[in-house]
Amino acid sequence: MKLKDYEMRGKTLFVSGGTRGIGKAIVYAFAQEGCDVAFTYATKADTANEIIADIESKYGVKARAYKLDILEPLTYQDVYKLFDEDFDRLDFFISNAIISGRAVVGGFGPFMRLKPKGLNNIYTATVDAFVVGAQEAAKRMEKTGGGSIISMSSTGNLVYTPNYAGHGANKAAVEAMVRYAAAELGEKNIRVNAVSGGPIDTDALKAFPNYEEVKSEVIRRSPLSRMGVAEDLTGACLFLCKDGSSWLTGQTIVVDGGTTFQ
Repeated sequence: MKLKDYEMRGKTLFVSGGTRGIGKAIVYAFAQEGCDVAFTYATKADTANEIIADIESKYGVKARAYKLDILEPLTYQDVYKLFDEDFDRLDFFISNAIISGRAVVGGFGPFMRLKPKGLNNIYTATVDAFVVGAQEAAKRMEKTGGGSIISMSSTGNLVYTPNYAGHGANKAAVEAMVRYAAAELGEKNIRVNAVSGGPIDTDALKAFPNYEEVKSEVIRRSPLSRMGVAEDLTGACLFLCKDGSSWLTGQTIVVDGGTTFQ
């Protein structure tokens, strides 16, 4: 498949959680632009290896994957050591991985059912993981003259979403952390922003007990009359990593199909 342009060639992206949903879409979008890609996975090494083989054969770029426990953010340091063995530069870091299932029990549900353990796990995977991942990324970007860091977020911190208080509060927290990081890393020519998606039709959303209700409401609220898909967020990520956004930092770009206005 033909690569789109030359701006991204020779550069490297590292994204957490790249084997499905939004993360996978980002990996493919950057690879198609000619960017080498590294990504993490939680358990599915076979899936990661399939993606690597597919990307390298289609786009002729270098791809690698590393196992990461997002609930142990300091293990990012070990992952980056492996990254350094495979790549000689880092230009873009996107913090995308999230948790679900048992680790989020007590953090997903109505306000009166929230539990500290579940909430703390969401904070660890959302805010702590962004901080450690971005710190390690910045050390490498500084060596090559700068870069772009992005945290994925969601409009669940702007618009009431049933059962989403735990996640929504932590998305608000990570957006605040993005602004602080942007203020302090700008002198290193490192820009830091967030991309906030409206409800996106992924496996993570389908795990919601009220998925069909959420889907119907999103379609009703959007002037575009459809749910968002993972690929709808890749354009904003690419923009934030290209020269056209060179004076944009400390911001959150909302990609929501117009749903937060309705």
